[in-house]
Amino acid sequence: MYFGLSEEQQSLENSIKRYLEDNASLDTIKAVAGGDKETAEKVHQGLIDLGISSLLVPEKYGGLELDMLFASVVSGALGSGTAPVPFTGTYVMAPLALSLAGSEVQKDYWLPKIAGGERIIGIGLSEFVGAREDTAISFSNDTLSGRALFIIDGKNADAFILSDKAGQLFIIDADDSGLTKIELTTVDKTRESMELVLKKVKTEILPGSEKNQDVINKVIDAGRLMLSADSLGASQVMLDKAVAYSLERKQFGRQIGSFQAVKHMCAEMAAELEPCHAMVWHTAHCFDHIPEEARLMACHTKAHVSEVGKQVSRTAIEVHGGMGFTEELGLHYWFKRIGLNRQLLGSPELVREEAAKIQNFDQSPPESQRTKEAGNPLLV
Repeated sequence: MYFGLSEEQQSLENSIKRYLEDNASLDTIKAVAGGDKETAEKVHQGLIDLGISSLLVPEKYGGLELDMLFASVVSGALGSGTAPVPFTGTYVMAPLALSLAGSEVQKDYWLPKIAGGERIIGIGLSEFVGAREDTAISFSNDTLSGRALFIIDGKNADAFILSDKAGQLFIIDADDSGLTKIELTTVDKTRESMELVLKKVKTEILPGSEKNQDVINKVIDAGRLMLSADSLGASQVMLDKAVAYSLERKQFGRQIGSFQAVKHMCAEMAAELEPCHAMVWHTAHCFDHIPEEARLMACHTKAHVSEVGKQVSRTAIEVHGGMGFTEELGLHYWFKRIGLNRQLLGSPELVREEAAKIQNFDQSPPESQRTKEAGNPLLV
């Protein structure tokens, strides 16, 4: 039995990587990180032309209606090129939320515009994923008030999909007079984050999300999978760069890649990273075909890839020595992207806790079991 990417998926992945190599070089990334919005828009438009905006939109609304494995392939390719474009929120989470919970009017209006790359939609689910005491979002008389943190794809967004603590989803206009946008400075300059302050902002609820947390859980699972794939793509590039550098750099008349310590560092990175590809693919497969395992796999994958990405990115810089920290080499763009992905939609600690709840590991054993364990010296 073959378990891997199809020819179509490999072709899509290669097309995006080639496009980014030609149009989003390191110099381009540096320019975008420095505030060159025009260049970022050109890169974004080129990717829209390759079809990233229509991946998950149903054919009825002008999309390709592909599955989550195709989306994870695209996300991994974007991560490998540190592409400074919206994707996880606008082209995965937003169309999924609208398809699952939107009214027919909302679908007819938004989905064709998303498929055509005409609209950017930011996603803010912090109130449901990890709310803070002073950021509660309240819904009253068709308006929203409160604060939404860490908006995904918030830059240049035309609308935002937000959630309250109960998991209900709302869509608001980015130009509403009651909305204040605060751009946040994060470590990742390829994707700006944003905070929203809402004061009686007019909103529409996505009716399918009312008293139904299955919808927001599925949207979060998709987001976590995309962030994992993005980190995996970035990590693979850092590993490849470390190996290539070890075969070029010489010390004491020898390539540093011939030194046992460096060999072990590269081998450890490769051994940790390789299984992550299958983990991401399986999670994407579960999302569409094994729904009873999808949430658990999304949590496991987000936590595991985040930890592996952290280890690979750190070790890859160590292999480069002092050069690894320089602006000239630019490794920090991949490093910081992995770091931000680690925290978005839940840190490894938070998603592990969710995984424990899914498996009922957070529940105390019955009194009889605790008494039995207390009397067993092997369990002390």
